Amino acid sequence: MSGSKTFNKEFIKELAELLAQSDLTEIELQEGASKLRVAREVKVAHYAAPPAYAPQPPQAAVTAPTSAPQSTGPDLKNAVKSPMVGTVYIAAEPGAAPFMQIGDIVKEGQTILIVEAMKVMNNIPSPKSGKVTQILVSDKDPVEYDQPLAVIE
Repeated sequence: MSGSKTFNKEFIKELAELLAQSDLTEIELQEGASKLRVAREVKVAHYAAPPAYAPQPPQAAVTAPTSAPQSTGPDLKNAVKSPMVGTVYIAAEPGAAPFMQIGDIVKEGQTILIVEAMKVMNNIPSPKSGKVTQILVSDKDPVEYDQPLAVIE
């Protein structure tokens, strides 16, 4: 407070009570050359942001641990794997004959599937000559990088 004592203690107490009872954080008055500022400390509560929505994966069925290899699964040592993420096609166009069928003999470099990635059709060649023993995908299936597509023995 500067200047003369225009504001008395009782008036200042009334202003402080007004602050306490309202949402105001400060009051500033000026009378002539005298200024008075009454303020209260504002405690800011810090709230944690709610967690972002994350879809829950579908619950898988409970199965016994698979410590021993199962003979019913594909033989992946001879598997042709997807070189990219995309959509697999088993024929050059809808209605056309598939590039390969189980039991077919394929030659190294022969196109056996197509994987579409970002609207680009990528021919998947056979890495070796041999017999197609398993086809592990269906037409228009989404595939992941390094996912087994077929087995050639």
